[in-house]
Order: sequence, then C-alpha cells, then structure tokens
Amino acid sequence: MAGLYLHIPFCEHKCIYCDFFSVDSQAELGRFLEALEREITIYGQEYGIREPVETIYFGGGTPSILPPSSSSEILKLIGDTFPVAPDAEITLEANPGTVEQEKLLAFRRAGFNRLSVGIQSFHDAHLGALTRIHTSGEALKAVSAARAAGFPNISLDLIFALPGETTEEWESDLERAVSLAPEHISAYSLIVEEGTPLARMVEEGSVRTAPEETEARMYEATMARLASAGYEHYEVSSYARPGFRSRHNMNYWNHSNYLGMGPSAHSFWSTRRWWNLRSIPAYSDALARGALPLAGGEDLTRGQLLAEAIMLGLRSDGIDLEALIRRFGVDLRRGSGELIGQLLAGGLALEESGMLRLSDKGYLVCDKIVEMLLPGAVLP
Repeated sequence: MAGLYLHIPFCEHKCIYCDFFSVDSQAELGRFLEALEREITIYGQEYGIREPVETIYFGGGTPSILPPSSSSEILKLIGDTFPVAPDAEITLEANPGTVEQEKLLAFRRAGFNRLSVGIQSFHDAHLGALTRIHTSGEALKAVSAARAAGFPNISLDLIFALPGETTEEWESDLERAVSLAPEHISAYSLIVEEGTPLARMVEEGSVRTAPEETEARMYEATMARLASAGYEHYEVSSYARPGFRSRHNMNYWNHSNYLGMGPSAHSFWSTRRWWNLRSIPAYSDALARGALPLAGGEDLTRGQLLAEAIMLGLRSDGIDLEALIRRFGVDLRRGSGELIGQLLAGGLALEESGMLRLSDKGYLVCDKIVEMLLPGAVLP
C-alpha cells in the first residue's frame, strides 16, 4: 500500500505546544501551492508508481485554511498523476475555528471522505491555555456540520494531562467525544516539545506539567472508557470503531511506502527515508528550479529497519514473530525469550496466533519495553 502526505504549513495562529513546521501568515500561500503542484508532478514523473495509492492525507499546519477550490485542484492533479485506488482514504485535518457547513460541503465535493478534527479539549479554559482559536461550542458545531456535509468517517483529536487538568475533566471530555459517535479518536498526552513557547513557560516555572501518576490515571481511563464504547485500541494513542482504523497511520506503522510533499514533509520508500526543507521560500525556490526541495536523507540499514519494525509493531497491532524471522532472520523468542516470558507472566503482553502485542497495561510502559527488547534483536 502506498500513501501520500501533503504538508500544508499555514495556521491562523501557532499554538504554544506545537512543534510542527507552520507559519501564521498566508502571504506565501499562492507561491506554495504552485510549488506543491510542481513537486507532485516531479514525483509522478520520477517514481512511476504502479501500486495503487490507498491513502492521501492533508496535514499541517491547518489544511482547512485552504480554499476548497485549491484542495480540489490538488486532488485532481494527484488523480491525474498517480494510480489512486477507487476506495482510497482521503483525509483533511481541520481546526473547528476555520470551517463551517458550506466550506465542509465544498471539501466533501472535492473528494475528501475523512475529516480529522483537532478538538483537543471540550473545556474552554484549557483551550484558552493552549491558545487554540476555537471554543468548545465551535468544536461541537464543526462535528455536526461535518456530518451534515456527508463525511462518513470523522476522527477527533484530544489531548490529556494538560496543566491543571483534573481526571474528572478528562473523563468528561471522553464522555462528550463518545456522545458525538466519531469513527475514530486519537487521544494523546501532552508532550512538551523543545523550542516551543510551552517549553519556555515550563522552564520558567509559569506552567507546571501534570504529574506522571495523573497522566497514567487519565490514560487508563481513556483505554477503559473507549473500549466500553466499542472502540478498538489499535495503537498507543489511536482508537477506532471496527473497520475505521486510519489507513494513513497504519501505512507508517507497517513500514509501507509513502511520499511526503510540502515543507518539512518526510518520505519513506523501500529502505530510504528523506525529508524536505523546513522553509517555504527555500522549498518554493528549489521547485522553481525544477529540483526536489530536499534537506537530507538516509539509507536505512537492516539493523535500523529491524529496530523500527519492533518499535512500530509494539506501538500498534504487535510484532509478527514469524514475519520477523522471514524478513530479518531474527527470532525474538530466542534472543529475548526470558524477557518475553516475564512480559507475558506480568500481564504486560499477549501472544496470540504468532503475534506478540502489548496489553493495555503494557502500553503504559511501551517505550521501556521497546528499550528492553531491542538488545535481544541481533541480526545474524
């Protein structure tokens, strides 16, 4: 399965916790769109992709800032350039403060069949602290308008362990989200990223992050409540109704091929990873010269691919132990048999039909388990 990711690096306002590349001015939007079309065309000419593109994802930034006519032109160019599967998942990330029903209708007509709504919280005080541009009421209206516009697949993004947030507030966010009956929910704990305004506020002591035990309680509450509502917990932070797992996300976790376009976008194809320049002018200048806007790249070794396969597998559906043997010649049962036994006995992992996967309890310490398993994964 091949995928396309398009990074739309424009926002009305840059939130204090966000470290994704974006700008809060649309002055360069026209030039960016011209460059993006050139990049799509170059990849179409150079790669000669034959496998169907099954997922297209407009991320950002705030892609819902785009005029629907512009996104429609981009999707048409993609369809003319790549072999897009008839049932491809085509996602648009949306900020509730940038959409209303007519605009959502236009996005739906353009070809988007999945909407990822960045709600983050249903409490206005927390939204204000995060410097989000929308209110809880606008978030509710956006989801309702998306349904009325005919979106059959809606995902909600939520953040927990916010500064000063109580477990009761988070549980009420979960209840509100479940009441909206989205097909997919992404629930992340707040991460303080280096270089962000939030990181500076934490360093200065003006903001205190949530204690680890509070974060753990919220995560446990998330897993329990969403499971009781019929959502599959198929990745550390992702929950879906049966049949609605994010194909875009699964593409990453399965080490499938994808092309990333737009400033700072990353790509992975076969065994190579590369990434674009993190500047709209530099990105646009390169493409105006007919060159790909590359900032760097690397050919992954078998050891790196093995480590990523283990890490990505444990974060999602699990590690196919037999597939690991076929692909890398590595049998984790031999190299880490004692550790795997301890994980199974401690209820941190399960082994079913040759798949080693983490339990909800194991997800709480996923990074530590990955760190412990990697030394036993020695290439022959």
